[in-house]
Formats: sequence, structure tokens, C-alpha cells
Amino acid sequence: MTIFAADYTDRLLVGGDALTFKIFNTLLTVIPMLIITWVLLMLFKQTFSKFALSNIFLGTSFVIVWIVVIWMLDREFRSESTEVPASWFGILNSFYIITFAPLISKIWQSKFNPTGPIKFAIALILMGVGFAILSYGSMGIPLGAQTASVSMVFLILAYLFHTLGELCISPVGLSYVSKLAPVKLVGLMFGIWFVANFVANYMAGITGSYIDPIVEEYGMTTFFMIFTIIPVVAGMIMWMLNNTLLKMMHGVR
Repeated sequence: MTIFAADYTDRLLVGGDALTFKIFNTLLTVIPMLIITWVLLMLFKQTFSKFALSNIFLGTSFVIVWIVVIWMLDREFRSESTEVPASWFGILNSFYIITFAPLISKIWQSKFNPTGPIKFAIALILMGVGFAILSYGSMGIPLGAQTASVSMVFLILAYLFHTLGELCISPVGLSYVSKLAPVKLVGLMFGIWFVANFVANYMAGITGSYIDPIVEEYGMTTFFMIFTIIPVVAGMIMWMLNNTLLKMMHGVR
């Protein structure tokens, strides 16, 4: 997705679109900075008498950070147009997690709370939907094209669905590890969980390296369609195995 953002997404904004992005980017930057500043002030009140020098260094560093942030935002607002960095889309994952985690938590606490296997299935299907959006958005890219100007909306929506899928699987998976693993093996099973994440990310890097030959021969739409079909099919299989998996879980919900 980073490659898609860098080479195939129209990131040059002008007029109202540029202003909207500048305001949104300012909120994403300033609000977390204000929260961290407030936390540091509370910390200074409690620790300044004992660690005055450390607090002064930390406070000075943070003032410098604020100066850099204000300079960056001022420069952005002074320019008539703006080019969104490809790396900027990476912050959407954190933004969506902070925004939707409370909502997902409320759903899990309501009568609509599905079983663990169903949550995993939903997560896989949502991931497939995210790639389906990218597949649809890249339909206009010519076969073998090295660059294109696809709307950023498709990438923003893809990150949304992928993050919603992450919210369905990551905290739920950690919870089930602690519930299902034997007491003496809980630490080991948590380690295996994170090793599995490492292997998955490593394999994602390998599969992503095939983007160029696949795009040259079949097109960008086909590349994303592969990653649409696989998780959706896996999610449907997980859904169908729900009752079987529940029996193997010995009543753990």
C-alpha cells in the first residue's frame, strides 16, 4: 500500500481540497501534541523538585518540537497547493484505532457480541473489502503503468477497513490466547502469537515484492484482487467452522 501511495496515488492537492487536508493534518498533529504537553505538565508538577535538571532538558526538547511543528504547519498553510507525503497515510491506522476502538468495544459489550471465530472471520472479510476498494480504484491504471493518479479516497477507505479488521482480530486474539492457553504456557503462547505476526509481516514483504511483475502482466487491479479473494475466502471458511471451533474451545467465550 505504501508503494501504491507513492507511485499510483494523486497526492497533489489544490484549492479547497488542499485546505481540507491542511486542517485535518493540523488536527491530527496538534491534538496529540496538546495531550502529551498536558501529561508532561502534570509530570513536571510531581517530579520537578526531585529531577529538576531532567525536567528542564525534557521541557526544552519539547519546546523545540513545538517550534518545528508550528513552523511546518505555517509553511503548509502559506503554500497554495500541497503534496501529501506517501508516508502520511501510515498515520491513518493510528487515527482510526483511536477513533473506532471505543465503538468496537461497545459493540462487543452489547447483545450483538459475536463469537471469537466470527470476529476473526469478520476481520478477514474487512481486510478483503479494503483490498477490493483498491482493486476498484486502480481499474483505470493502464497495463504495465509505472505511475498513475488514483484518488486518495480509495487509499483512505482501504486503511479504514483494514484498521476495522485489525480491531476485530488483534485485541480479541490476545484475549483468547490468555483464556485458552494452559496456565504454565501463557507466556510461551503470547510469544508464539507475536512471532506469528513477525512471520506474517515478513511474508507480506515478500508477496509485495511481486507487485511489479504482476502489474506489468496482469495489471494493478488483478494484484489487489488476489488479496481480496484470499482473505474473504478464508473468512468464509472461518465463519463456517464457527460451531466446530466453539466445541474445541470448551465453552470459553
